[in-house]
Amino acid sequence: MKLHEVIKVTSKPKKRLGRGIGSGRGKTAGRGTKGQKARGKIPLRFAGGLSLYKKLPLRRGLGNPKRSPRYHLITLSDLNSFKNKEVVGIDELIKSKIVSSKEAKKGVKVLGVGEIKTSLTVRLPVSKSAQEKIEKKGGKIEYA
Repeated sequence: MKLHEVIKVTSKPKKRLGRGIGSGRGKTAGRGTKGQKARGKIPLRFAGGLSLYKKLPLRRGLGNPKRSPRYHLITLSDLNSFKNKEVVGIDELIKSKIVSSKEAKKGVKVLGVGEIKTSLTVRLPVSKSAQEKIEKKGGKIEYA
């Protein structure tokens, strides 16, 4: 075994707390002075004695988070890359790279911003203005 083949040890020795003033960690042993945290055993992740569930906001109802869905929004002008009489759904949007699969998990909604040049069958939630523009061009909405 040569000196350059020796395995390097990176672990440090454990700090020996409360072993006299000369040790650098004597007297209060790094706990400050007084208070609940300076005495006895403290649970890991101790945060002032108040339970985590008491710090969280109270939301009524079974299972709680019943919030309105946060859609990923696209515009009508984004749909101009599709051909005439084509069916547009989430899978088609992912294939044409208009939305990513991560964004599609939230859901996709079409807004009426811009103009549409082709008649399409849209299988997505759409806004009222988008629905009017799609149906004006001869397309239709198939979303339940």
